[in-house]
Amino acid sequence: MADIIQLLPDHVANQIAAGEVVQRPSSVVKELLENAIDAKASSITLLIKDAGKTLVQVTDNGMGMSTTDARLSFERHATSKIKVAEDLFNLNTKGFRGEALASIAAIAHVALKTKTNESEIGTALCIEGSKVISQDPAVVPCGTTIAVKNLFYNIPARRNFLKSNPVETRHIIDEFHRVALAHPQIAFTMLHNGSPVFELPVSNMRQRIVNIFGTKTNEKLVPVEEETDLVTIKGFVIKPDFARKSRGEQFFFVNNRFIKSAYLNHAVSSAFEGLIQNGTHPGYFLMLEVNPKSIDINIHPTKTEIKFDDEHALYAMLRATIKHSLGQFSIAPVLDFNKESSLETPYSYAGKRAVAPTIEVDRAFNPFTENKKQNAIQFPYKRDKKSANWEALYLGLNDGSSPPQEGQITFESEEVTGKLFDNKEQETTQQTFQLQNKYIVSPIKSGMMVIHQYRAHERILYEELLKNITLQQAVSQQLLFPLEVHLSKPNLKVLKSIQEQLEFTGFVFSNFTDETVSIEGIPVALVESQVPQVLENLVADVVAEIPEANFSQNDLLVKSLARSMAIKAGVALNKEEREHLVNKLFLCKEPSVSPSNKPVLVTLDAIAMDKKFV
Repeated sequence: MADIIQLLPDHVANQIAAGEVVQRPSSVVKELLENAIDAKASSITLLIKDAGKTLVQVTDNGMGMSTTDARLSFERHATSKIKVAEDLFNLNTKGFRGEALASIAAIAHVALKTKTNESEIGTALCIEGSKVISQDPAVVPCGTTIAVKNLFYNIPARRNFLKSNPVETRHIIDEFHRVALAHPQIAFTMLHNGSPVFELPVSNMRQRIVNIFGTKTNEKLVPVEEETDLVTIKGFVIKPDFARKSRGEQFFFVNNRFIKSAYLNHAVSSAFEGLIQNGTHPGYFLMLEVNPKSIDINIHPTKTEIKFDDEHALYAMLRATIKHSLGQFSIAPVLDFNKESSLETPYSYAGKRAVAPTIEVDRAFNPFTENKKQNAIQFPYKRDKKSANWEALYLGLNDGSSPPQEGQITFESEEVTGKLFDNKEQETTQQTFQLQNKYIVSPIKSGMMVIHQYRAHERILYEELLKNITLQQAVSQQLLFPLEVHLSKPNLKVLKSIQEQLEFTGFVFSNFTDETVSIEGIPVALVESQVPQVLENLVADVVAEIPEANFSQNDLLVKSLARSMAIKAGVALNKEEREHLVNKLFLCKEPSVSPSNKPVLVTLDAIAMDKKFV
């Protein structure tokens, strides 16, 4: 039998490895930014075009590479971070496996320019599909500039699986946030299609958070700090009042490396237990410093998952630290056994006996003697002149006149009927009932119908908003004073991209700034206090997925608005509101299902109910 097992060529092996390391343009951004940080750069610039599909370029002022290092950096498993296997358990750098540049070069056009501080001339290197095209000396500044062009040019299937530009841009921004938050001592700049997105100067962690998420974030932060032998915890948590339904602002960093940990996230959520509503999630920016030997980073291709030696102790410390911070800043009640200094007895009073208070009594005082100095009693009100002649009230009592007879007195009385309740009471008998402030029960001829009030209102709003956005005939309620909504720069950019569609639903936008948007009108069915939360949910849904077709995008916007604006379970409705909701529901085209294809109503006939009593 002939041998059938053979070694894969290097370029094929690199393309297979790229499937784990490079999943989308944001993966390239992450690897290149981490390499720049490992090069001890103090300023890093990220430039992307067409959401990274056309170009991802990172420029740093780090220590650069020599001509030999520039060529070897694109070989598989070539790294300067580790020498022996034991170094894997004492890592203080970002990249260490030596797969990133080799994988990127296998599926893109790469141009590298680098120069060290000691060299007089740098190196320019061009690679296409793992094949070196050219390597020449070049006059370049100190540091490294690496440009990745035409990602997945030789793997069309992978390129077709990429999402739309707004979605891919959002993934790149997320990776940029994770790297920039972990290193506030480094200045970062990000440009997209030539326009600046972020310009982050060197700062501390609090300022870095504010520079990324907007000045409004500063008042939401609660500092967290604790130092133990096992772990050092620093950072901030967001006040419970600003908890969101999405998990956007949740960042864990272990030794300046962003990680995802459902176990540690549960520790934070348990610390907020009782302070936030069900279905909402707390926000946090937490930096954990542990001994590198106590963690294992090399368990996931993207290095976003870490294995800890003692997770249970870390869980308890993190939970206790956050609860203490929330109590210390009067956000949550806390038991404090410290004594109040003002209640303590001074040492100078030691050994002294209590002195009885002295009481002075005027023994010559006689309450029955006339006090000539006492002035006349003054009343705070004046006597009415009309009521001064009070004797007139009793005139005619003794003049011998007879009292009025019984027939001369008339009494007010209502008509006596033989009914327990009058007709008006019977006419207002309720035809609908509310069960647990969640369901509306309405009797029908065959039995009764149970309606889910949230899904019913969601269906009503969905069809109304879809009609308005399609026909471009929305009704808006004007606000007396413009409403300012604070959003981050990326979210404002997304909101501005869908401004035209939102105006067809009833929104009226007047002014966009770097961090705020002014709103002069809102849809009729929307309450002014709900506008910030509705817009945040809308931007989150749009960022998650934007379909290419215009109608599908309108459908996505309308579904998100209806989901946020619909009355939630637990809201009590009066008789008129319930009947109006039921009547509007049966005017819809599809009253039986919600926009997400979930049942809205259930019918229980009399026959089924009779069987329950057999």
